[in-house]
Amino acid sequence: MAMSHQKATSTAPDHGDVRIRAASLSDLAAVVEVDAADTGIAKPAYWKSRFEWYVGRRPDRFFLVAERQQEMLGFIVGEVRAWEFGSPPSGWIFAIGVSPEARLHGLGTMLFDAICVRFRKAGVSEVRTMLAKDDRLIMSFFRSLGMMAGPFIQLEKRLEP
Repeated sequence: MAMSHQKATSTAPDHGDVRIRAASLSDLAAVVEVDAADTGIAKPAYWKSRFEWYVGRRPDRFFLVAERQQEMLGFIVGEVRAWEFGSPPSGWIFAIGVSPEARLHGLGTMLFDAICVRFRKAGVSEVRTMLAKDDRLIMSFFRSLGMMAGPFIQLEKRLEP
């Protein structure tokens, strides 16, 4: 079930010379920038810790970037998780981001497809994610890819100070 983090290239005429590859530490600043454009908050320390956890560490963790002419346009992060709450092993997507000026050109779909290929090679047959129910942009994106409500319900409780 192990998979190496080889560079995988995806090129399509509609996307110019877009390449999907494993992230490297040199992508950190661009990931922080794309995420800040999406969320309105720069989180360099958070993303540095995510790079340490995901980049090149284990064959079941994936941090991919889309680039054109050495410019990072987007990223996706996920891993194979198993057996939480009785769930069989599945691929989990934790983050996806595409720079605002590069949206609506299929880059998010290319990233999703690329991580799904890696999940299948790692031996899983389902992909999952979790998102805020009022995040219409991301909800629409994932639904357009065929994702729908799964068998689990997220519960929460506010902790008193």
